[in-house]
Amino acid sequence: MRFLVTGGAGFIGSHLVDRLLSEGAEVTVVDDFNDFYNPSIKRENVAGFERQVRIVEGDIRDLAMVREACEGADGVIHLAARAGVRPSIEHPRLYFSTNIDGTFNVLEAARDAGIKKVVFASSSSVYGVNEKVPSSESDPILRTISPYAATKIAGEQFCSNFSHLDDMAIVCLRFFTVYGPRQRPDLAISKFVRLIDAGQPIDRYGDGNSGRDYTYIEDIVSGIMGALSYDEKPFEIFNLGGSQTVSLNELIDAVEDAMGTKATINAVPEQPGDVPLTSADVSKAAQHLGYRPKTALREGVRKYVEWYRSNR
Repeated sequence: MRFLVTGGAGFIGSHLVDRLLSEGAEVTVVDDFNDFYNPSIKRENVAGFERQVRIVEGDIRDLAMVREACEGADGVIHLAARAGVRPSIEHPRLYFSTNIDGTFNVLEAARDAGIKKVVFASSSSVYGVNEKVPSSESDPILRTISPYAATKIAGEQFCSNFSHLDDMAIVCLRFFTVYGPRQRPDLAISKFVRLIDAGQPIDRYGDGNSGRDYTYIEDIVSGIMGALSYDEKPFEIFNLGGSQTVSLNELIDAVEDAMGTKATINAVPEQPGDVPLTSADVSKAAQHLGYRPKTALREGVRKYVEWYRSNR
């Protein structure tokens, strides 16, 4: 099988490419290596497989480039996006153009290339201020609270359109707070580890009681692989979470334990756009994708710290 992975040089994408190659797939990677964080990190991510894949360096807003990258592919895993809630509040138009226009380009190019299988990376942020927990795929999406979340809902709706109108099999996956080796440097666990290692204070937003469903990268990749095999319905949405929502205070404790060092806490206000709690009902993914997250938070944080110390 031949797959196009957009965003294949990123955190999740590079792990997925490793898995696809291990199972004998041929892979094309599209990535623009932008400066959202240091591009050298993405260069390092692809260093281990760049001789085994075709790498197309470009922006998914460039339809001609996306069309060329789709040629010969049997399926597309669309991970490329501007990520993060807080920066989307600062730069909403950039997020709209990349995540909405870019996603439309990927779907259009896939359709025109005759590709029938697409997996789209959505986000738990679409649930917004959802009073019902854990969140399930059947919950009404009534109140997103960030431009990033709005772009992901738009992407899901475009996927529904293309599936219905163009006979494409499309699966949308709502990721819940993914972490692990190669994690983006702006995300909580990587920031905490780096700052504690440097003897610097870490920011704790609010009282530390906000909760997240942290999901280890290997579990996410297994869920994506399950989605590639899914053939029951032409369009479907699944949650991929870790089924272990923990508070920010509990996360800090887990990082301190793995580092063997207590953190100096800098208390700061809650941030606009951050939801108070994410918690995934993954029963649907378990039933239809065989999805069963295996890595508990403390084990995953320990693995991340080991990776960090061997790569810093």
